[in-house]
Amino acid sequence: MPRRWVAALACLAALVALACEGGNTATPRPTTSAPPSSGPGGIAALGDSISTGFASCLVLTSCERNSWSTGDGLRVQSHYRRLLEQHPAIRDRRYNHARPGARADALVGQAQAAVRDRADYVTVLIGANDVCRGGVDAMTPVAQFRANVDRGLRVLRTGRPKARVLVVSIPDLYRLWEVGHEDTRATRAWRRGGICPALLAEATSTAPADRARRAAVRDRIDAYNAELKAACRAYGSRCRHDGGALHKVRFTLDLLNPLDWFHPNATGQGRIAEVTWRSSGLAN
Repeated sequence: MPRRWVAALACLAALVALACEGGNTATPRPTTSAPPSSGPGGIAALGDSISTGFASCLVLTSCERNSWSTGDGLRVQSHYRRLLEQHPAIRDRRYNHARPGARADALVGQAQAAVRDRADYVTVLIGANDVCRGGVDAMTPVAQFRANVDRGLRVLRTGRPKARVLVVSIPDLYRLWEVGHEDTRATRAWRRGGICPALLAEATSTAPADRARRAAVRDRIDAYNAELKAACRAYGSRCRHDGGALHKVRFTLDLLNPLDWFHPNATGQGRIAEVTWRSSGLAN
């Protein structure tokens, strides 16, 4: 075969190869570099009325836009809003499964919902309602509280093993009694609403039995907080505890709503968001 024909055939073969490669655009070549991270895939809140923003809109009902965790309102710089500034891709991917009155035994169902949401960041604030029962004897036993928390966290660890979890300490409710028991507005609201009777019933009484009851509530909260910290440690490296940051807040009445003098107002929700965000491991 003449040499110039060989050269022509070689050129033709090369052109065919290029045409085939260029036409196969539906199957791009694999790349060895991972795509850039868009940050957490969404945030879910588990817990009780505090995480629902209850009474923060001057009505005795949930007001999720003011939630310290998932709120999207302008009055609270929530964890969701802080994450959104870092990762715009999570817009509207916020799920609040907390419920007023929820105790630790509700965490399993709430965690299952967070798994269905495919949340990559989950906040847990629970325990106040395990204390705020009809009396000291009705409070959830410490061992049962821990078992309930463990069951809820196990659902998250199994269903979303790579999700980040923040476990928040229970606020210092005894401090609430300290700052409010001499305020007639607060004591009237506590009495009328039957709010946290184990702690706040007979709020102005100095009788030994009432003092002992309040001390028992204070000690039970401390015990719950110790179990929350231990449960998070047992969970593993994807769980962070706030180190007692929320419990250490020396809050005043101006952080509470003026209806029940128990739940945080919008300013109080913002304070919770601020102190817990530092513990989340997500702050830049």
